[in-house]
Amino acid sequence: MKPLSPTDQLFLWLEKRQQPMHVGGLQIFSFPEDAPDDYVARLAEQLRNDTEVTAPFDRRLDSRFAQPVWVHDKHLDLEHHFRFEALPTPGRIRELLGFVSAEHSHLMDRERPLWEFHLIEGMGDRQFAVYIKIHHSLVDGVSAMRMFQRMLSTDPAKRNMPPIWDLSARSGRNENGGGSSLWRNLSHLLGESGKQLGTVPAVARALLRTMNTARKDPFYDSIFHAPRSILNQKITGSRRFAAQSYCLKRIKAVCQAYGVTVNDVVTAMCASALRTYLMNLDALPEKPLIAMVPVSLRKYDKPDDGTPESKQSEGNQVGVILANLYTDESHAGTRLQKIHQSMQEGKDRYANMSPEEIVNYTALTLSPAAFHLLTGVAPRWQTFNVVISNVPGPKEASYWNGAKLEGMYPVSIAMDRLALNMTLTSYNDQVEFGLIGCRRTLPSLQRMLDYLEDGLVELEQGAVS
Repeated sequence: MKPLSPTDQLFLWLEKRQQPMHVGGLQIFSFPEDAPDDYVARLAEQLRNDTEVTAPFDRRLDSRFAQPVWVHDKHLDLEHHFRFEALPTPGRIRELLGFVSAEHSHLMDRERPLWEFHLIEGMGDRQFAVYIKIHHSLVDGVSAMRMFQRMLSTDPAKRNMPPIWDLSARSGRNENGGGSSLWRNLSHLLGESGKQLGTVPAVARALLRTMNTARKDPFYDSIFHAPRSILNQKITGSRRFAAQSYCLKRIKAVCQAYGVTVNDVVTAMCASALRTYLMNLDALPEKPLIAMVPVSLRKYDKPDDGTPESKQSEGNQVGVILANLYTDESHAGTRLQKIHQSMQEGKDRYANMSPEEIVNYTALTLSPAAFHLLTGVAPRWQTFNVVISNVPGPKEASYWNGAKLEGMYPVSIAMDRLALNMTLTSYNDQVEFGLIGCRRTLPSLQRMLDYLEDGLVELEQGAVS
């Protein structure tokens, strides 16, 4: 028996029919070169025979003294969680994204462990897909990525590899937690550690400086000035998922031309896509949109290629920056430079803080957003309009039972008053975007993939002009 933390309980409390609280991932694989045509069916049979289920996948919800707890499920039915399915013809990416959109809209049965693994055949070009979804109360997105990476190998000859629910032979790290999110930062603020109380004076001073600067400079990223937008309405339970890969070399070339980081460029691509999408709906606010961007705050060496490589000795420090997206700026290059400055200002605020002070400052600045998202009673406290999150993935080409991983796309959470989530991950020499949104609130969301490409092309053209 394991009690749920206050943060994990919050994910359960937030869940409702129009607001499922699970995270997921879509992976596309190519058959091994020597694989028979029924390779996926044989793989499915192998997975069905792997009945060993390790933590946290063997846990279901229960209650002790009116408090939710995780308990071992003695009657776990693997057939409920592992599903072998086929796409409808003609088995294009369009059908695959439609399948994920529908499945990600469905709530999971709380009487069972809160996860599903879908093995999907019926794709062309000798490919297949895996779609995994896990409730956010069980793991966060970063932890889910780590577990998925443990399922992979860099050796294409390796076979008989376990699925994600059976990682008993791998590292036994605790995968529940460790990521950064709005709710985890707020929960951390209420922690019992004496360190947290000791950060109050420094955090208060930093917060006061931010608010004083915002009064003098209206373009400084304060904590209350995100505009009202269609992105921040109540939503339905129906989702639209859109995904696309972009070559990392293209993005790094833009980094070198403008003297910025990869994170700056992908944020600028998102800003450009949002600007075009909202303009086409005649719904672009006059004031620039604000994004919540979780970022690494390690001490950086000076980059040679625009990509910061952190010193390993500095430890893992993650904070949340409220980044001005400058969607009121029409010139792509100028917008990128302003975004870079906005992101750097956010990092500078944390420069002299301890890790505890960083977490608490983040929690305080995001508390108005949390109150608004939870209650909806303070629309003027619109702290940010959209989440843009970057989850690191494998740095080398990876394989699962000889099948090469061609692409991996994060599938996150849309919420009331936060109808769009833009999450991306790095894999090998690619950057993979996964967009999840409410179908009714944000019609034709898939067009944003074209607008992301247009935003990158604009930056490339500006870099050579």
